[in-house]
Amino acid sequence: MQKNKILIISDHALYPSGVGVQSRLLIEGLLSTNKFTFIQLGAAVKHASMENVKVKEDFYIKPIEGFGNVNLIRSILLNEKPDALIIFSDPRFFEYLFKIEDEIHQVCPIIWWHVWDNNPYPKFNETAYNSVDLINCLSYLTYDILSKNYSPEKVSYIPHSYPPDMFFKFNNKKILKEKIRILGKENQDSFVCLWVNRNIKRKRPNDLIKSWAMFLDKVDEEQKKKCILIMHTNPEDIHGYDIKNVIEYFKLEENIFLSTSKINLDLLNTLYNISDFTINISFNEGFGLTTLESMMTQTPIIAVKTGGLIRQVIDYRDNTVNGVDIDVDFTSMVGNQKISYLNEDYASCESISNSILKGFKMSIEEKNQLGEKARNYSLFEFNYEKCIKYWENSLLSEIEKFNNKQKIKVLTC
Repeated sequence: MQKNKILIISDHALYPSGVGVQSRLLIEGLLSTNKFTFIQLGAAVKHASMENVKVKEDFYIKPIEGFGNVNLIRSILLNEKPDALIIFSDPRFFEYLFKIEDEIHQVCPIIWWHVWDNNPYPKFNETAYNSVDLINCLSYLTYDILSKNYSPEKVSYIPHSYPPDMFFKFNNKKILKEKIRILGKENQDSFVCLWVNRNIKRKRPNDLIKSWAMFLDKVDEEQKKKCILIMHTNPEDIHGYDIKNVIEYFKLEENIFLSTSKINLDLLNTLYNISDFTINISFNEGFGLTTLESMMTQTPIIAVKTGGLIRQVIDYRDNTVNGVDIDVDFTSMVGNQKISYLNEDYASCESISNSILKGFKMSIEEKNQLGEKARNYSLFEFNYEKCIKYWENSLLSEIEKFNNKQKIKVLTC
């Protein structure tokens, strides 16, 4: 059986960005069906090499600057003749592509794995939406926004996911051993909250530090000594904040540990395991991969109810919570010349500190029950096998529809 050739443009699948990792998992899952071959145009901030990479049979990566250009796409369409094109990233990276969609549609359909952070419906994106054949939404909020404006044939919901063995819970003995190794024997009984994010405005690192200080003011001095916030980030990010000075300002050197080195998935899995909660207070969050990773290790989450975090922290089946949910205290509408309007959802530092306190007051049994619930929910709602199956079906369906349209055009001519 001849395999369908898929061209995908996204972050480089062998690089550790969230989009890169998800593109690799998608490709590997679809390769297992033996129905596809993949050529990826892999973007990265800086490539170690611009040489083409054969990852495995039927999976090739061509490193690119940015997210491609008109001449590159035209060349690949001519020489490779893909059966479908998948784009996976922010719409602003593909403006050049939407301008030549009629040329692409001479060869294959365009499918977009898409996320939009928040309400309201982005009417200014309609040129992009109308340029593609199918929009697979990776957050339920994105799907909810777009499905009110497009037909079910145009919009579907396929969330991010991980294989069940990629993030997992350690046994208690190993958790204790790793906690002592990383935090020291004096902190083996400490309450640990984990934050894994870029040091940028949207993630609110300074507000998190302030909220942590406010939380510590609500516990007694002995308890305060046993509370640690781990911030895995780059405190010197040129796009971010001077986190070290903020920690010093609040006199939290003993209560906030900075994890600044790049780490592999094994060590990231360890950080989740030694933590009581993973927290995300972003005012916009398209999906939130770190909270999903945390839930898969049976570590419950503390999260603001915005964007893709809503479907994680809230079990939509019965409205129970997979940790502690933080209400949005106020919404600000922002925008610029390209993104005309977009809501930003803010929880106050007082609300955040109270949510941390709520998690702190939970018993070990309560946290264990929440963690088990979170893991089970993640395996249900963000199931890797289902994700791959949905993608397989949507790709085959779009390719078949496209080919049938081409046949009709030929017959008409």
